[in-house]
Amino acid sequence: MNETARIVIVGAGHAGGTAAAQLRQQGHTGPILLIGEEPSVPYQRPPLSKAYLKGEADAEALKLRPDAFYAENDIELRLGTRALSIDRQGRRVRLGDGGEAAYDILILATGSANRKLNLPGAREGDLLELRHLADAERLKQALGPGRRLAIVGGGYVGLEAAASARALGAEATVIELEPRVLARVACEELSGFFEAYHRGRGVRILTCAQVLDVEHEGDRLAAVRLKDGRRIPCDAVLVGVGATACTELARDSGLECDVGVVVDAAGRTSDPAIRAIGDVTFRPLPHYGGRMHRLESVPGAVEQARQAVAAILGLPAPAHEVPWFWSDQYDLKLQIAGVPFDTDQRVVRGDLAAGKFAIFHLKDGRIAAVEAVNCPAEFMAGRQLIGQGRAVDAEKLADPRVSMREVSL
Repeated sequence: MNETARIVIVGAGHAGGTAAAQLRQQGHTGPILLIGEEPSVPYQRPPLSKAYLKGEADAEALKLRPDAFYAENDIELRLGTRALSIDRQGRRVRLGDGGEAAYDILILATGSANRKLNLPGAREGDLLELRHLADAERLKQALGPGRRLAIVGGGYVGLEAAASARALGAEATVIELEPRVLARVACEELSGFFEAYHRGRGVRILTCAQVLDVEHEGDRLAAVRLKDGRRIPCDAVLVGVGATACTELARDSGLECDVGVVVDAAGRTSDPAIRAIGDVTFRPLPHYGGRMHRLESVPGAVEQARQAVAAILGLPAPAHEVPWFWSDQYDLKLQIAGVPFDTDQRVVRGDLAAGKFAIFHLKDGRIAAVEAVNCPAEFMAGRQLIGQGRAVDAEKLADPRVSMREVSL
């Protein structure tokens, strides 16, 4: 790859920001343009539902790198700007400000967007969401002692927001369509544990419940009404019902897409001049036989940025990481490694009642994934064993008296 090539990155989130920094750190000397729709330089999003919402971190603390980093490293920023279309033949990106950006290599890091709910009775500003800094600021202003928050969706974001709301003295009601919270992202034991933990801290959780519409009293939001007729009084509504990949640019330009932009392990798309990284991609997972999957994960986005940059610059590919994720709620730290594809056994290690345990998902005697609550050693060892693909003794794995170093066969 020509080290003086002009590289344009569309998307100034964790993936795009990391790619820009990695390009310079790995020796690229050509122009780098980073385009982002938000007015801010790249920042961390996970703290939005936790530390930022609770006032423990401000916008400055969330930035991946100081503002000065980009000028010092000759990375051009075009923030508050939307990319409208890609001219693949002419290798240009048309921008919402009327301009264009020419590229030799284009990196798409457009991320994902929250699913929307169309609720009868909802007025502009009634339905809050949580993805960007501005979203978190609006939600933060809606919380406080005596305030009532209705959360539609019992996924990780919804539960994290509920925990933060309780920490700020607000009431929180989680409304989940499925029979249990975290139904699409956690096993039954973990779901049950978190549901009980939240209930014990004053969160009202309604499962098998569907929001029908929104009610007002004069100009004020007053309640959401459920399909079964129940009325949930509230001062604010947060919608957290999942996300979809922002593939519009890629699809409209004719790139191969599935649930995300289809890429290989180095982020290559169906166009040799275009890479894609982060939440927007549908990618192979090397530790799972190359099975294609879309991940929403900061560590995954960072790894993809590194893989793509190495390929662009002709450098040796970094070792592939086992996918991992985390969630902080109250005094609980949940750490997850791996993805439980087609598993045939679950092993619980530790004490759920004490809030210190790990749940291992096995396939053919090997660990495919681990969900660890306040058990960093089990998380780290499980992640390592997934990467090694080593078989384990399930009985030893279930016994916390046996060191994790001794569980493999």
